[in-house]
Amino acid sequence: MTPTPRTTSTARTDIPKVPLLEALRALVDGRSVRIDMLSRLQRMHDERGPIVAQHTGLFQMVNLFGPDANRFVLLDRDRIFSSRKPWMLIMGRIFPNGLLLRDGDEHKLHRKIMHEAFTTPALRNYLERMNPMIARGLDPWRGEGFLAFRAFKELTLDIAASIFVGVALGPETRRMNGVFEDLVAASMSRLRLPIPGLEFQRGLRGRAFMIDYFRKLIPQRRAGNGDDMFSRLCRAQSEEGARFTDADVIDHMVFLMMAAHDTTTSTLTSMTYELARHPEWQERLRDESRALGKTAIDFDDLEKLPALGWVMKETLRRYPPLPVIPRIATNDFEWGGYRVKAGAMVVASPIHTHHMPEWWPEPQRFDPERFTPARAEDERHTHSWVPFGGGAHLCIGYRFAEVQVKSILHQMLLRHRWSAAADYRMPVQQAPISKPLDGLPLRLERA
Repeated sequence: MTPTPRTTSTARTDIPKVPLLEALRALVDGRSVRIDMLSRLQRMHDERGPIVAQHTGLFQMVNLFGPDANRFVLLDRDRIFSSRKPWMLIMGRIFPNGLLLRDGDEHKLHRKIMHEAFTTPALRNYLERMNPMIARGLDPWRGEGFLAFRAFKELTLDIAASIFVGVALGPETRRMNGVFEDLVAASMSRLRLPIPGLEFQRGLRGRAFMIDYFRKLIPQRRAGNGDDMFSRLCRAQSEEGARFTDADVIDHMVFLMMAAHDTTTSTLTSMTYELARHPEWQERLRDESRALGKTAIDFDDLEKLPALGWVMKETLRRYPPLPVIPRIATNDFEWGGYRVKAGAMVVASPIHTHHMPEWWPEPQRFDPERFTPARAEDERHTHSWVPFGGGAHLCIGYRFAEVQVKSILHQMLLRHRWSAAADYRMPVQQAPISKPLDGLPLRLERA
């Protein structure tokens, strides 16, 4: 169990540290850390305890482990932590001023205005519009060596272009999809120099393209009555009448499209892999979808597929799209008897918490029944299952993600049966976002 935060005049500053040589080795060998971040976090926790410091060369990084730490950092009741500062370091030149990159009252106001695009009526509309797109997208899928990650990425990008921007499928969508692939690659680039030909420069060029694209459309979208997310954000306002500027709309759209398709692609790929490895669960979900008697689900059907929901939750436990959540402390604070100085990067680790045996028996085992009402392992602590973050920065699109993932898997289960080689184990890159290193090759057949 992790200690609860406490204030005491005897708080110590000698936080258990990762040896400098080990920290430097991890910094240099970034690829191995990205591939298996969980093992490193588990080793840090097991060897040094629930609070561990390390120096990155730029600042002190402090890892806080466990559900209590997640609650302390994510709820941030004393407004100690900045979300903007660390994310600006990571992706600020490509995705500045997205909702995740705002703090305090500014974040609260923008989230309040943006809520208009994520209401239940809006989600109903999005689902109605995406169902035919899913059907068209899944129809040609079949065969040996089917690369699931690439297929899901193309499908979710098409959905994002249509549902978010209101663009009909065609050359414009393909251009936009290519731009977003460049943006995502640039945000994760290790060499962040605007050198022609490198991925970071392609990302900067892609951002300039999207700014110009959205700016030209804003006047007509503000004046119209479109039901895509872009149009909704152009017209959205708070109860007090606050509205987004053109720059706000552009920044939010670019960030939302990236976040929505990337995290959903990650979740869909991991779910598909687990269902290939556990055909008994695949058949159970297929039977559940067939029993519903609909080729495509409606919004009111989301809770009528409970087993699908359990599989989604268990997949998000094992493969959280964002394995760690960074914050930067703006004030000194105390945790577990230690004092942490302002300026430290503080890291909460969903992927570590999700694999703590104290909270999840046999954490490496795929076991969706953990989330059944009879077991409800996720309800043992408010912050033991945090794939969408929490507090003020709880992912605003988590319900949209649920809608999209369940609607795609429902149609996929009815149309296809899939499998992997008996000895296959998906090689996963856990950070900065969970994804397969080999594209996840599968064999697809008609169901």
